[in-house]
Amino acid sequence: MRLCGGEALMAVSADGLDLDLIKASEKLGGMGHRIKQNDDMMIILEWKDMEVTIYPQGKVMFFPLKDRSLCIKYAAEILDDLI
Repeated sequence: MRLCGGEALMAVSADGLDLDLIKASEKLGGMGHRIKQNDDMMIILEWKDMEVTIYPQGKVMFFPLKDRSLCIKYAAEILDDLI
């Protein structure tokens, strides 16, 4: 996890994932999350009143979020749904 500009946090998977973002986007959309952007580089969605960006390597960025422990918890929740 690292701090991104003070208002956002990013968690990075230690496992080095290779997510299929098209399938991930379909799954997240099917769960009721509003997908704002989806391409082969990232998914941007609304989740728990935050903007969440998911990258194929398993990186998950939350904006706005300042709580490091929540960042890790939330990233694990999202990635567990996708893998």
